[in-house]
Amino acid sequence: MRAEDLKIRTKNFALRIIKLIDRLPKTRAADVIGRQLLRAATSIGANYRSACRARSRADFVSKISIVEEEADESVYWLELLLETKMVASHELVDLLQEARELTAIFASSGKTAKQK
Repeated sequence: MRAEDLKIRTKNFALRIIKLIDRLPKTRAADVIGRQLLRAATSIGANYRSACRARSRADFVSKISIVEEEADESVYWLELLLETKMVASHELVDLLQEARELTAIFASSGKTAKQK
C-alpha cells in the first residue's frame, strides 16, 4: 500500500471515530472512553504523516512504533465500547476491524524497517 493511500485511510478512520464519539451516550464512562479513543484514533494519521517525513531509518522506526501503539490503543477503547454495550455492536464491527488492520499494517511496516 502506498504512503498516500495510508494517509487517506488513517484520516478516514479518524473521521469515522469523530462521528462515533458524537453519538456516544452522555455518561461519565462514555466521556472518558470517548476522549481516550478520540485522542488515540486521531493521532494515528498525524503520527503516520510524521513518520513519512522521518530523517533516518531509526527515526522512521521510532515514529512508526508510535503509530502502531496508537492503533492498538484504539482497538482497546473500541473493545471497551463493545463489551460495555455503550454502542451497538453493528456500529463498531467495521471500525474495530479497521483498527486491527491498521495495527497489523504498522506493526509489519516497523518490523520490515528494522530488518533493513
